Amino acid sequence: MPMLLHAILTRLIRHGRLTVRFPDGQERRYEGGPGPEAAMAIATGRAQRRLVLNPALAMGELYMDREVEPLGCSIYELLDVLVTNVWSGGAHPGERLMAGLRLARRRVDQLNPAARARRNVAHHYDLNGRLYALFLDRDRQYSCAYFPRGDETLEEAQAAKKRHIAAKLRLDRPGLHVLDIGCGWGGMALTLARDWGARVTGITLSEEQLAVARQRAEEAGLSGQVRFELMDYRAWREPVDRIVSVGMFEHVGIDHYRTFFRRVREALKPDGVALIHAIGRSSGPGSTNPWLAKYIFPGGYAPALSEVVPAVEKAGLWITDLEVLRLHYALTLREWRRRFAANRDAIQALYDERFCRMFEFYLAGCELSFRRTDHMVWQLQLAREKEALPLTRDYMFEAERAPPRQPVSA
Repeated sequence: MPMLLHAILTRLIRHGRLTVRFPDGQERRYEGGPGPEAAMAIATGRAQRRLVLNPALAMGELYMDREVEPLGCSIYELLDVLVTNVWSGGAHPGERLMAGLRLARRRVDQLNPAARARRNVAHHYDLNGRLYALFLDRDRQYSCAYFPRGDETLEEAQAAKKRHIAAKLRLDRPGLHVLDIGCGWGGMALTLARDWGARVTGITLSEEQLAVARQRAEEAGLSGQVRFELMDYRAWREPVDRIVSVGMFEHVGIDHYRTFFRRVREALKPDGVALIHAIGRSSGPGSTNPWLAKYIFPGGYAPALSEVVPAVEKAGLWITDLEVLRLHYALTLREWRRRFAANRDAIQALYDERFCRMFEFYLAGCELSFRRTDHMVWQLQLAREKEALPLTRDYMFEAERAPPRQPVSA
């Protein structure tokens, strides 16, 4: 098995350099053209076998269990070498086989009826609320921020994201009823109500998020304007003027896309507008990394637009605008990773060392997926009627630049 892993790494590393210390103490260096550099120690023969047979699952688990350790570098730097080479054509026969199996069974993995959807949400979003306060921005926006210049603080970029989305919703008059599907801790809903005069209903499957969102609405004096409910999107029946969904579509499941967009269309009034913001991939249909699916987002999947657009068309909706954000999530995750590191001792006190290593692996791997692979974020603006929006996109730019509580008519 050591020689097999050696042969695999020899073929895999085409860019940069990877130094590996094997369990017997022997060190080998693998290198190609210019690229990132890192080193790692493999502690056990078991770890070697697992890196040969199923590396996409094993690497994260071995790091969590200290059977793989970065040497003189961070887990981010180590993963940078590996991810860069996998995505530049480096070959790993074990991973190629496992990726094919994951692709074949992904519809089964993503079956997501309401009861399973609630369990999946609870797995990640019902963790100790203090955890998220220690690495997110003050508004607890747990989705891609928006960096118009690229040097904004996290707080500035998350505020810019909310304004960017609000502009696309065309909140051109106060009192519009907005349905926020997957409302998180309520930040988007409260912002739309406070700054744009909207009446908002936020729905979530997370009991932890629901409690925090309701408390925030009460403290902000917005309980009469914003309400939050524990509800699956499939149960919603009331017609609304606008729909917004940020960072929730990744949890819908590919078998349910037609149902999702059909529900969006049914909920929108004839002149209604929806904005769906989600993670996607640019290279076509794929499957979720098995470690991420097991430990972080069970049932989650970032779809290619080629998988999403047919469901929109079948639902009878107009795609009135599409924007792809390429590196914004990499910048967001970099800030989350920095804040997590700065508060690591406090987070370890909430959980333990293994949990911290799990989260470090998650944040580093996700950032690299946006820097080195095909991942991106897409925003789809949708309408029932072609006349629902102005002829040009000027209204978006005007609304985005307007001061709060100054609705702009196009």
